[in-house]
Amino acid sequence: MAANPQETQALTFRRYKDGDDKPPRWQEVIFQASWTHKCPTYIQSTPPCQGSCPSGEDIRGWLQVVRQTEKPPQGVAWQEYAWRRLTEANPFPSVMGRVCPAPCETGCNRNEVEDHVGINSVEHFLGDYANANKLAYRKPEKQTGKKIAVLGGGPAGLSCAYQLALKGHSVTIFDDHEHLGGMMRYGIPGFRTPRDVLDAEIQRILDLGVETRLKCRVGTDISMEEIRKDYDSVFLGMGAQGGRPLPVPDSTAPNVVTATSFLKAFNDGRLRYVGKRVVVVGGGDTSIDVATVARRLGHIENAKPTDLEKAIAGYMAHDVAHVSAAQGAEVVLTSVFGVDKMQANKHEIEQAAAEGIEIRGGWAPVGLVKGPDGRATALRVAQCEAKFVGGKLQIDMKPGTEQDLPADLIVSAIGQSVDFTGLEEFDNGKGAIAADRNYRVAGKEGVFAGGDVLRPHLLTTAIGHGSIAAEGIDRFLRGEEPEKRPKIDVHQFDLMRKMLEKGLPIEKATEPMHGTCDSKAAVHNYDNRSDRHIITHKELFLGHFGFTPRVKRNFITLTKETALGNFEERLGALDEAQAIAEAKRCMSCGLCFECDNCVVYCPQTAVFKVKKTQSTTGRYVDTDYDKCIGCHICRDVCPTGYIQMGLGE
Repeated sequence: MAANPQETQALTFRRYKDGDDKPPRWQEVIFQASWTHKCPTYIQSTPPCQGSCPSGEDIRGWLQVVRQTEKPPQGVAWQEYAWRRLTEANPFPSVMGRVCPAPCETGCNRNEVEDHVGINSVEHFLGDYANANKLAYRKPEKQTGKKIAVLGGGPAGLSCAYQLALKGHSVTIFDDHEHLGGMMRYGIPGFRTPRDVLDAEIQRILDLGVETRLKCRVGTDISMEEIRKDYDSVFLGMGAQGGRPLPVPDSTAPNVVTATSFLKAFNDGRLRYVGKRVVVVGGGDTSIDVATVARRLGHIENAKPTDLEKAIAGYMAHDVAHVSAAQGAEVVLTSVFGVDKMQANKHEIEQAAAEGIEIRGGWAPVGLVKGPDGRATALRVAQCEAKFVGGKLQIDMKPGTEQDLPADLIVSAIGQSVDFTGLEEFDNGKGAIAADRNYRVAGKEGVFAGGDVLRPHLLTTAIGHGSIAAEGIDRFLRGEEPEKRPKIDVHQFDLMRKMLEKGLPIEKATEPMHGTCDSKAAVHNYDNRSDRHIITHKELFLGHFGFTPRVKRNFITLTKETALGNFEERLGALDEAQAIAEAKRCMSCGLCFECDNCVVYCPQTAVFKVKKTQSTTGRYVDTDYDKCIGCHICRDVCPTGYIQMGLGE
């Protein structure tokens, strides 16, 4: 069978082209100031997956464990060790493995070979393993006696509380909802985040001793003055659970609602059906969630429109839904951007279209058409061209293109807002909170913030904010100045950890950074540049990697007919063998994955494997510089870019 031309092209990686029969003048490269051909140095760099992860996960690290290149400590299952490495940054692997849009996969260097590594799918596997085996976090041995109030039990607040509890601090979460979870619970439908999964990962955090005060809103039920009196520090993670109205004249009508109100009504169990014709305005992931929920709920003939509106407002449930047969709703989703440029996850857009949702890109709302009763009967839209100019969205309307989209319900999914009632002192005047890189609130000693209160973004972004803020709070409580955050602010492979796990002697308490050829810590000339350098595919030897299709999770694609009333999870998890196979596709950019290329191809036998009693990840090979002639072959054949040529600086 003939090879796929695209696959053949994708696997053609050559350092030299036809006709390159003469070697270049080495004098021109040997005497460069920045690098030489004299000897290999071993440079740990950040892979782009980690550099793209807002939660700051050590993705390469836990994938190394899953692929079983990096060995866990004796007596620890590799699944548990990988999960513990992952949850050092993110305590929600099972949830995020399902719903995160995975910017890490967009950044993955494997995209230059055939397809990205399915990072989310392996994370999903590890999270479900931990839930099934009831893994728990290890409580700290000592308590500090310090108390922190966390305002908001969403991803930012829970992440901050988790990290602070691990450091031995006492944490109380204040949240005005009946349950914790924030937008993970009230903003994402249950068929994307199964509630038993979310509850398990939240309970694991509470089991560390984190206390909660639910249905209690700071600023209304309890004053900020009382919080300051009773707690040593405060984290503001209230989220942005208010919606933004449509930007059109006279935008108010009983059947025009925000996406946050719509989804909360659904997730609370109040919303049992929608109107026959639903128009959603947005283009992001939230608008897709609204559209797919509306498709599943459907409509009921002869239902009172006021029942629907009261349910979203929180007054009553649709008891009629139990005795009436729901019918499919006609759902239209509009976006100012073209479909190919919408901000929503591409896969979710495709699934929504498969379910019969009409997606119209390049249309902007310009007005409402109302009936005598004041209710909207249609949304008036016009064709437009949207683009960012100087970081601001510019929408150019096309005159004469106006159309009316008939609607029984219109949902605005164009953004979120923060409710500062009782907390007006933190409003920066722009409907958000201002904070520095350590997430300290300007002018408010001991107060930190993170998540959507700073800027509405991804769940994984909020988790990262909470983690970094917890470090800042910890330093504040110890009376220390905040540390300067590194340029690349993520969790990294720790060579000292591996030595401790293996029981190897450590001479110094600090990690060896460079010039370590004579050190017993790093057996070779090692330099950790992870805090400042993201390694690109151009620094790898891509020719090492053969075409290996991505192991994809099973996803149930629904149709217009099968979506109605279907609230089952659509995404299946990988099994163990599949998770290992997918992890093996990781190219370990910027760190040795023990392929032996440098040892095999060194013509001087200068590069050699370290004795097993001394080796760990990051200490697998060494160089005898008395034998090395600086031929740079080891660098050329290093798949990961870990070996670079230099003098050890």
